[in-house]
Parts: sequence; C-alpha cells; structure tokens
Amino acid sequence: MARVTTATLRDKKAKQEKISMLTSYDYSTAGLVDQAGLDMILVGDSLGMVVLGYENTLAVTMDDMVHHTRAVVRGTQNAMVVADMPFLSYHISIKEAVRNAGRLIQEGGAQAVKLEGGTERVEAIKAILDAQIPVMGHIGLTPQSVNQFGGFKVQGKDLETARKLLRDAQALEKVGVFSMVLEGVPTALAKKVTEEVSVPTIGIGAGPYCDGQVLVINDMLGMFSGHIPKFVKKYVDLQPLIMEALKAYKKEVEEGSFPGPEHGFTISDDVLDKLY
Repeated sequence: MARVTTATLRDKKAKQEKISMLTSYDYSTAGLVDQAGLDMILVGDSLGMVVLGYENTLAVTMDDMVHHTRAVVRGTQNAMVVADMPFLSYHISIKEAVRNAGRLIQEGGAQAVKLEGGTERVEAIKAILDAQIPVMGHIGLTPQSVNQFGGFKVQGKDLETARKLLRDAQALEKVGVFSMVLEGVPTALAKKVTEEVSVPTIGIGAGPYCDGQVLVINDMLGMFSGHIPKFVKKYVDLQPLIMEALKAYKKEVEEGSFPGPEHGFTISDDVLDKLY
C-alpha cells in the first residue's frame, strides 16, 4: 500500500468516501494507527496537554513538535503524517512561518503541516505553499486562541461568527490548502462549509457531514483522565485495565512471585563453579 497523499484525499472527497484521522505522538502508537489503515495521523500540539501535562497547547515549542513528529514518522509507512505548527511559530513573520514549516518537513519528516486561523493566515499559508509544503487549515474552535475566545467554546453559533467561519473556509480553499479541520462547529454549519468548499473537511466536534473525522487518540482509547469533550466517543476504556495491570505488577513484585523461573535465564553449573 502506497502512502496516502493530498491527491488521495481529493479523490476520496470526489468519491464521497470518508477520511479517517487520529492523533499520535510517539513511535509505537503511530505504528498501531498506521497498521489499522487510517488515512492520516496528526501530530497535534494537543500533545502539550495529553503527553506533556500542560494546561493548554500554548506552551508547546517547535522543538517539541519536531521531536514528536520524527518519532511518529518512524512508526508509519502508509498514513499521511501532518504536523501541527505550534503557537507563535507562524505569527511573528512570514519568513519565520516558512522556516518553521520547513523544519517539520525537513527535520520531522512530516508530509504536511497544519496551522490555525482563516483570512488572517492567508499570507503565511501562501508563503508556505510557495515553499512546496502542503498545508492543512484549521478553523472554528482554534485551541491556540483559547485566551482570546475565553475558553474552549463552540464557534459559529451566531450570524456574525457563522459568516466569518464561512469566509475563512472560502479563503483557505482559495489560497490552496489541501484540507481543513473544522473544530467545535455546529453540525448544520459544518455541513454547509463542507458543501461549499472543494477541499476535504475534517471534523472534530463538527458533526457527521464533514468529509472526515479526527479525534485525540488518548481520548477515544480512554487513556486520558482529564476533561473529555462532549464530541468524543470512547471506543474502549483502557484506563481501568491499565490500572489493574499496574497494581497486579506491584503486588507480584512485592510478594516475590514475579519474576518467575520462566522469566529468567540459565547458566551452566561448570561456569558457576569456576567463579569461586
């Protein structure tokens, strides 16, 4: 199976075939997602919360993203790997935006980058695209704007913000993004955006009418103990299973039943005899 490309995703939208995407932040998890046959893996700056323990995504650095992207890419063969551009990596200047996007491709090995924002990010996106780097857009609830929004709130519920979201989507399409994430958007509005633009839309908390879906893998596997958003479906609850295993291990170590004979290695008595 060949690696998924931007052309693959365009074809899927044209054929009305849904696109599957999950986050991954390390080699082993990325390998499992890739083996499961998902189309895309997002190395999200959400790693700030679910891997690094920050309150939000704002503390994530370019070095963090390059480090985790490199690990994810090593674990994949088929899925397209998209790396998030973290806070302030594309806000200060166009030149810096291109340089940082290039790091995620050149050092991290990603096939594309994702950045947040609509009309206000068009010039940065155009410059990154001019450097031959595919860009995924991200509009709606953009977590890097959490302080501006006053929290993680659904976007586009009133006429003004709904119109802005539609304008943002059209601007991203026009500048040339290969796809766009719609996060925290009312279902009917996400449906309209998906119908209006020619590029695939990837929903997260945006209903079933987007061209694809993305979730944070720690959420959908039940591995994260923090707040779980309404839009998350837990496909398995691993946390109690992991806790049970950890407690069993602790108990067996303390009582001396682990390791058993089957977990050890032998040495001949002749060798032992010659040690004394």
